[in-house]
Amino acid sequence: MKRLITIMALITVVLTTSGQTTVSGIVTDRKSGHPLAHVSILLEGEKIHTVTNDDGHFTVTATNSPKSVRLTHIGYKTLHYRLTEGKTEGLKLTLVPNSVQLSEIVVSAEDPLQIVKTAINRIENNYSQESELVRCFYRETARRGSRFISIAEAVTDMYKTGYSKDARFDAVAILKGRRLMSMKKADTLGVKIQGGPVMPLVVDVAKNPDYLLNDDLLALCTFRMEQPAVIDDRLHYVVSVTPRRNTEFPMMGGLLYIDQQTLAFSRAELQLDVSDWRRASEYMLVRKPLGLHFRPKELSVTVVYKTDEQGITHMSYVRNEMRFNCNWKRRLFASPFTTVSEMVVTNRLQQGRDAQRPRGRSSFGIKERFYDRVEYFDDPDFWAGYNIIEPTESLENAIGKLKKKHN
Repeated sequence: MKRLITIMALITVVLTTSGQTTVSGIVTDRKSGHPLAHVSILLEGEKIHTVTNDDGHFTVTATNSPKSVRLTHIGYKTLHYRLTEGKTEGLKLTLVPNSVQLSEIVVSAEDPLQIVKTAINRIENNYSQESELVRCFYRETARRGSRFISIAEAVTDMYKTGYSKDARFDAVAILKGRRLMSMKKADTLGVKIQGGPVMPLVVDVAKNPDYLLNDDLLALCTFRMEQPAVIDDRLHYVVSVTPRRNTEFPMMGGLLYIDQQTLAFSRAELQLDVSDWRRASEYMLVRKPLGLHFRPKELSVTVVYKTDEQGITHMSYVRNEMRFNCNWKRRLFASPFTTVSEMVVTNRLQQGRDAQRPRGRSSFGIKERFYDRVEYFDDPDFWAGYNIIEPTESLENAIGKLKKKHN
């Protein structure tokens, strides 16, 4: 009987493994041949999502055999690529730029501030009003100069209430995480930076008006219509938002992409005004040790939303990048650091009353540092069937080097 149970268990493992399909490849611009970063990859029918890395590569795993993959990217025509069974890996896919007709540039005559305010008023119509629980992959890296000094990754569950409710009830829980850090003492940042897996909850501009889109902040900005853009084969208004000088606190500015038909925010590309570096430091830092000089150079945030077949818009991807210099007193030269964190929603688990808010020790607080919540890793099969953002070649090399130093 014991032998029979063992055989049945092995059969179960084989069947489970064989039921998975991996879809992988590289996405390039058809005209230039250059790889395209952050292209949205959706397995149609499976509702499983990821994005290409900085080298244009992607890998996504489905439990069934998907029939086609959908690729969308700003400024490009949407590609629906039909998959052939047994030929789903190593794909070479190209996207065609989507030019805007001259007759459509009349949108530049519109009032940009009025378009933004109308889009804000339509948030309750365009975005989900039900709670939802989504599975995400999160990665953050830190570099000193061009050298990676820390890498951390996690699979998380993100709980979001409806867009008419307060974001303070939203939450993130770490299901599985791992990290590597440089063993060199000189690489220690000694700086606690705001962010982590809760970052997507904070920078969701459509749900958190206090981040940019409330009346008080809008009154401190100027607005301009830019050339329209095409996203997912739909024409979008592009509005540039510029903070006025001499505000009492550092502000975000950048580009807002608004669907011309639905007036839903589809994308936001924002940058913090770091001209007053002291105020910008307070915005970016939680704390730092005495004697450490912190000089911010850049803080940029990209938030991407996707609209489903029912016309409801959801957050799908967030990327945050910070560049700054750190220098201890009595040291001659400052060290340049860059931190990048990104989150992609890989699939949607529960919606409405079925969506349960994560609780317990796995829940992640906004003031906690991600590195303190995950452990050192050295397991090639760590992620198993989870979908992740494919690491770039440089990141893979960095992981190999840091692992050698830990062993």
